[in-house]
Amino acid sequence: MPDDDGTERALVVMAHPDDVDFGCSGTVALWTDAGIEVTYLLVTDGEAGGDDRVVSTEEMADIRRGEQRKAAAAVGVSDVRFLGRPDGEVLPDMALRRDIARVIRQVRPQRVIIPSPERDWATIAASHPDHLATGEAGINAVYPDARNPHAHPALLANEGLRPWSVPEVWVMHPAAPDRFSDVTDVIDRKFAALAAHASQIPDIAEIEPSVRGWLAANAAKGGLAEGRLAEAFRVVDTR
Repeated sequence: MPDDDGTERALVVMAHPDDVDFGCSGTVALWTDAGIEVTYLLVTDGEAGGDDRVVSTEEMADIRRGEQRKAAAAVGVSDVRFLGRPDGEVLPDMALRRDIARVIRQVRPQRVIIPSPERDWATIAASHPDHLATGEAGINAVYPDARNPHAHPALLANEGLRPWSVPEVWVMHPAAPDRFSDVTDVIDRKFAALAAHASQIPDIAEIEPSVRGWLAANAAKGGLAEGRLAEAFRVVDTR
């Protein structure tokens, strides 16, 4: 990692601020270090997050947008976009597909990361309904919407956004991972990104052992050497 395949641009589509940083920010750090330009697209502002909070919903949304931008900077990402869908109410409808397809046509990535649209009955927390809906809308935006000139015709007719075919999609938290990204050497940056989400993670030291445990289990599953840490994906050929 990263692959030497000529990838220049990647798009990460997630439901909430901090989803990127739990699931794939180490891999993103590897990509940006390799010169790949990465864009984040967050479907919601995460305004429903945070326990025992004293701020308004609007204030929480503003806080979480700022936290995500700070987290992105820790792994070399400056282009962070938000769709502003209501947190907890995401649906994989045509409007969301259109809005993701719009960004795909704007960014023209060779690689897209999405959350898995499949429910994981063993780890239900990873299968938040917003994650599932974002994954479903994301893969449909990749295929067929973004590449089809007749899908969401206003994108081309009114906005001049030409169709774009994404060659591959990396599915985060898949049922059957087949790509293990060794993030051992960038783990400090992953934790810096996670620590940026202070409204959700008041004490990064409290969750660090659990996160390291997940990453170590991924590395073992991928056949990496003992002591290595990895993020896991399923890579889908979408050409």
